[in-house]
Amino acid sequence: MLRFIGKRLLQAIPLLFVISFIVFSLIHLAPYDVIDSITTPNMSQAQIDVLREKYGLNDPFLVQYFSWLKQIFHGDFGYSLASRHSIAQDLATRIPNTMRLVLPAYVTALILAIIFGLVAAANKGKWIDRIIDGLASLGLAVPAFFFAMILIYFFGYKLNWFPIIGMYTVGQEGNFSNYISHFILPYTTLTVVFLPELLRYIRSSAVEQVSEDYVMVQKAFHATKGEIFRRHISRNVMIPVVTQIGMALPMLVTGAIITETIFGWPGVGPYLMSATKSLDYPVIMAVMLFSATLVIVGNLLADVLYSLVDPRIRKGGQAK
Repeated sequence: MLRFIGKRLLQAIPLLFVISFIVFSLIHLAPYDVIDSITTPNMSQAQIDVLREKYGLNDPFLVQYFSWLKQIFHGDFGYSLASRHSIAQDLATRIPNTMRLVLPAYVTALILAIIFGLVAAANKGKWIDRIIDGLASLGLAVPAFFFAMILIYFFGYKLNWFPIIGMYTVGQEGNFSNYISHFILPYTTLTVVFLPELLRYIRSSAVEQVSEDYVMVQKAFHATKGEIFRRHISRNVMIPVVTQIGMALPMLVTGAIITETIFGWPGVGPYLMSATKSLDYPVIMAVMLFSATLVIVGNLLADVLYSLVDPRIRKGGQAK
């Protein structure tokens, strides 16, 4: 297992270089840069040229890229060109805020998806299956920002039940009840965003299990549908679910960009959106590199968990 993990990590290193080079190239090809976003009409061309020289934007593309790589190798994400804040410190503050929102929403969506997915599969073709599938289709069709705006309009504006901006009311930082009141609307939005895809995935996996030979054997021994789903199908469905859990790791950082931005949640989402608008490439590169690393680690975690859930994989399919 350790050899397998080490091999996968070594394979990931060239991939990270390729991803970073592509993202850096796309930023470099943009028709404007961060200096264009921070200049004012009062600045002279000489002042603008000094800023470009100071931030190394006059250097050739490869010089800028390798200069950035050198910083990363020294564990330094650098500073935002727009705000001059330390990127590492900003991310250290914002990533936990994003995780506090995304993790509960994803776990809730996963639990609901397992429950309703198994119920739908157990009643395939019946009215309850059609209702669940219809709701999942509706959830996939409705954009996250539109659903968020509906919640804001009804529960934030019309009923005035919940605040709609930020993680705390100004002056009440650390107040748990105040945090929960801000948390509910973005949490609900993300749960609804995550649920449909997970639900359909689990339902399709369970439906495939229903047609397996072991289900026919259990029926021949007069096992009830509830017993078959509870003792056998639900366990086998957990194998593909484990893969989904590993693949979901990057979402802990970049899975709520739109929702966080709409609700003004102080996470990675607004930070990345602001950096993208101003082409603040050190921030964009830091977030993208971190996200790409999580994708690779998530895939590795999924493979490891998969082998732990199904012993046949560890034995190379030679279980007798």
